Amino acid sequence: MITIPSIFILYLCIINLAAFFLMASDKRRARKGLWRVPEKTLFLSAVLGGSAGALLGMYTFHHKTRHWYFVIGMPLILILQAAAGIWLIWLR
Repeated sequence: MITIPSIFILYLCIINLAAFFLMASDKRRARKGLWRVPEKTLFLSAVLGGSAGALLGMYTFHHKTRHWYFVIGMPLILILQAAAGIWLIWLR
């Protein structure tokens, strides 16, 4: 039986995989000198729930780790999302 929590967990898995692979794709494109994934897209994938995947991708591929707004922004987004999740669970 499909429930709202199971759909949400599936969504989070998909968006985190997408964010992870966006980081991988952008790193690959950077090395080849190709057109890059916009930074707005990388942050949007994190804000939409893929912050863990984006953060894991950053450090797996050593990508965007010299940009302070990624080094601070991605963990901050993850912390805020985790806090929101805990708060929603607590309300329930």
